[in-house]
Amino acid sequence: MTTAVREAPHHRNLTCVKEYRCRRPGCLARSAEYDRTRTRLVAYGRWQPFTDAEPVRRHVRMLGSYGIGWQRVSRLSGVSNGGMSRLLYGDYSRGRQPSKRVRTQTADRIYTVRADIGNVAPTALVDGTGTRRRIQALVANGWPQMRLGVELDLNHYRMIWERARSEMVTGASARQVLDLYSQLWNVDPASRGIAPRYIAQAKRIAKVNGWAPPGAWDDDYIDSPSAEPDLGDDVDRYTAIAEDARWLIGEQNYTVPQAAHRLGITSEHLYRALRERPEADAAGQAEAVAA
Repeated sequence: MTTAVREAPHHRNLTCVKEYRCRRPGCLARSAEYDRTRTRLVAYGRWQPFTDAEPVRRHVRMLGSYGIGWQRVSRLSGVSNGGMSRLLYGDYSRGRQPSKRVRTQTADRIYTVRADIGNVAPTALVDGTGTRRRIQALVANGWPQMRLGVELDLNHYRMIWERARSEMVTGASARQVLDLYSQLWNVDPASRGIAPRYIAQAKRIAKVNGWAPPGAWDDDYIDSPSAEPDLGDDVDRYTAIAEDARWLIGEQNYTVPQAAHRLGITSEHLYRALRERPEADAAGQAEAVAA
């Protein structure tokens, strides 16, 4: 007499082999690799199948503040919607609180999702700071708004003016402007056939509105709402990093590692900036440099 093998509901993790006796070659290979890894780590005394769930939740919430919702994180990381929901909200139908622990492999998958505009869903709304500044910087370099509208395939040139002032933009729009900025930030408009009078007109518009050119922005900070353009003021890099980080930590509830990630630097670099530029001395440091 043989025992019937139940069909696994999915084949994304080890459950299909361990609980449903799945024999698909790909699933068996995944299970065998897991067993080999476990045996090796146990031998080295490094086997930690579970980890604290709270830092993982904070990472997901940080991604959410950047416009990457938890369902988007689920798709990008390969973690099931159910697993993500239990991590964040628990299972109220069974009276269960949010998970206290999570599998290390699951945590590692979630941590691979970075706060990057490339991970934002096309229709998700994100902070428009970086998008505004990139458009404004191109205008300051002499690119007419009408030409930028053509490059962005917008139906009406006034739409570029709206994006140059928008507080929020979609993920698709932010990526589109980022790509265009990467192509044009150091290109002379005249080399692309833009007449001198239109170049001069664009620069006048930028000057009247106080728009900074690309050279005034550091790529690491152009998306940070607290960043200021470098228009020749002699402010050292550590002071700028410390000020931006304190804004993210104090106003956006970021942890130091999350703030470092948002600023595009290592945690060690950020800790050093915070240590060498204490908050009480930040204003004095800037005044001393200016003097």
